[in-house]
Amino acid sequence: MMNEVTIRIGGESGEGTISGGDILALASARWGYHVYTFRTFPAEILGGPCMFQVRISDHPVKSMGDYADVLICLNHEAYERNIGDLRHGGVLIYDPSDFTPESSDCVTYAIPFNEIARKEIQLFQTKNMVMLGAICGLFGPPIEAIIQVVQSKLSRSRKANATLMEKNLLALDVAKRYVTEQLTKQDPYQLGPVEKMSRVVLNGNQAVVAGALAAQCRFFAGYPITPASDIMEGMAKELPLIGGTFLQAEDEIAALASVLGASYGGVRSMTATSGPGFSLMTELIGLSSMSELPAVIVDAQRAGPSTGMPTKMEQSDLSFALNAGHGDTPRIVIAPSNVANCYELIIQAFAMADRYQMPVLFLTDQSLTARVESVDSHIFTMPEIQERVQYSSQSEHASNGHQHGDQTSANEQLLVGAGVTGTHARPYARYAYTDTGISPISIPGTGAPAYVATGLEHDEMGHPNYEPEDHTAMMEKRFRKLQTAQEELPQPERYGTTDATIGIIGWGSTEGTIQEAVDRACARRLKVAALHLKILSPLPDKAIQAFIHSVDKIIVPENNYSGQLANLLGAKYGLRAIRVNKFGGIPFTAGEILQAIEEVC
Repeated sequence: MMNEVTIRIGGESGEGTISGGDILALASARWGYHVYTFRTFPAEILGGPCMFQVRISDHPVKSMGDYADVLICLNHEAYERNIGDLRHGGVLIYDPSDFTPESSDCVTYAIPFNEIARKEIQLFQTKNMVMLGAICGLFGPPIEAIIQVVQSKLSRSRKANATLMEKNLLALDVAKRYVTEQLTKQDPYQLGPVEKMSRVVLNGNQAVVAGALAAQCRFFAGYPITPASDIMEGMAKELPLIGGTFLQAEDEIAALASVLGASYGGVRSMTATSGPGFSLMTELIGLSSMSELPAVIVDAQRAGPSTGMPTKMEQSDLSFALNAGHGDTPRIVIAPSNVANCYELIIQAFAMADRYQMPVLFLTDQSLTARVESVDSHIFTMPEIQERVQYSSQSEHASNGHQHGDQTSANEQLLVGAGVTGTHARPYARYAYTDTGISPISIPGTGAPAYVATGLEHDEMGHPNYEPEDHTAMMEKRFRKLQTAQEELPQPERYGTTDATIGIIGWGSTEGTIQEAVDRACARRLKVAALHLKILSPLPDKAIQAFIHSVDKIIVPENNYSGQLANLLGAKYGLRAIRVNKFGGIPFTAGEILQAIEEVC
C-alpha cells in the first residue's frame, strides 16, 4: 500500500469541488500528512469548470505531482477535461447516472453521488460530502478527521444550522458505508496512520497576511482584485484588532498614495494588487523611490495582458516590476518560492523597505496565492524588528540597531556636517549623502526635525533643485542603496550536485518543482544543479556568475511567453540560456522540467 496519493477532483463551480478539496487537504494535514494543493476555477462567480488537486504524502512534497493517481469526476465534462492527466493504471471515480467512461486503462469505481445526495440525504448540496465520505472509505484519511474539519467550518458559518450539520455528517457516513459494502478495492492507494507533527495549514495569501502582521505592518490600503483580494480581506479583519488601520481606497493609485502617507508618518505600510492594479501604481512607485519612503507592494501575478485570465497563473510581471516607471527608479524586487517563504520573505520585505528606504515589490502568483501547504509551525516566530535609520533628537545622531558601527559614525558625521544641533538651529539634511546612500529619516510630530518629502528633484535638505550636478549626485546616492543592499542581502543557495554540467536558474513559485526535477535527474545519474533567485533587484551578481561559470549549459524555466528572466540574464551576463516557457495558466510539473533536462543531455 502506498502512503502517498495525488487526488484530483473535477466538477462544476457550485458543486462544492473546491470546498470539498479544501476540507480533504486540511483533514489530511491535521491527521499528520504533508499536503500540497493546486486549483483552477473560472473567473465568473458561478458556473464553469473547476478542478482541485491535492498531493498527500507521509514525507515532504515539493510540487503538485505530474499526474493524478485518483481522478474524481463529478460530471462528464470533468471526465473529458481531466482524463488525460490520470496516471496509467490510476483510479477513476464517476457517477454512473451521469456518464460511462470510455477509458479502460484505469481502475474504475462507480459511485452514485447524485442519488445519494438527492434521495438518501435529501439535500443535493451535500454532494461534495458524499464524495469525501467515499474518499475516506477507499483511501483515507479516517472519517473522524473529515468530521472535525466540517464541524469547525460549519460552526463558523452564519448560515449554518443544526439540520445542515446533521445532513453533512450523514452524507459522510452513508457514502463511506456505501463504498465499504458495495465496492471491492482494487487499487494500491491507502493512507495509513502517521506521526502527527506540529504543522500549520495555510495558503500563500494567508502566509503573507500572517507575515505582514508579525513584521508590525500597521497600515494597509488596497482595492479588491483577484487573486490578491484575500490579503486585503485578511488585513481588514486583523488590523483593527491590534490597533492598526485598514483603508479600502477608491482605486490602486489612491491605495499606494495612502501607503506612502502612512509611511511618511513612521508606520510600516503595505498594499496588495495584481497586474492591472500594479500598472496604475507606477507613478507612485516613482514617488516612493524619489522621496525615499519605505513601502511594500504585493503583486499577485495573473495571466495577462489587460484583464487576461484573473484565475490563472503566470510569471509575466517581472520585466514590469523591474522597470516600471519613468526615469531611473531604484527599487527592490523579491519573489517568494512557497507558502512558508511567503511568511518569511514578507517579513524581510518590510525590513528591506525600512533599511533601504525605497519601494519593495513582492511578486507572488495566482498558483501560490491559493496553494495550500502544511508548514512546520516553528517558522512562525516573532521577528526582531529593526528600526529605520532614524534621526534621534535625544542623542543627536542616527540610531540604527542593525547597521555596522562605522555606519553609525558616518551618520553622526553627516548630521554634524548638516549643522544639526540639539536646538535644530539649522535645517535637517534628510537626504544627506552617505557612503551607503542611506540617510537618517525623521518622523513628523515626534520632536525630531521635520522635512518635506517631494517628488521633485531636491538637494540634501529636500529643497527642489534642478541643477545637473545635484541631479547627478542624488541619482547616484539613490542607486548606491542598491549597491549596499547587494552586499548585505543573502545570496541564493545552490541545489543539486557540486560537479553539475547542467544548471537551472529559476525564480518565484517554481522552486519546489525544479528541485524535485533535479532530485529525479540526479537519481538517474545526471549531473544537474539549480540556483533559485528570490531577490531579483538587486541581482546577486556573485552567486549568479559563479553558478553560470560552473556548468556547461543553463536552462531557465518560466511561466511566461517571452522568457523575462532569461532576457535579463542575457542582457546582464551575456548568458545564452535554454528557454523553457509555459504560459497556458498552469504551473510546471517536475516531469516537464525533467524532460527539458533530458533533452539537453
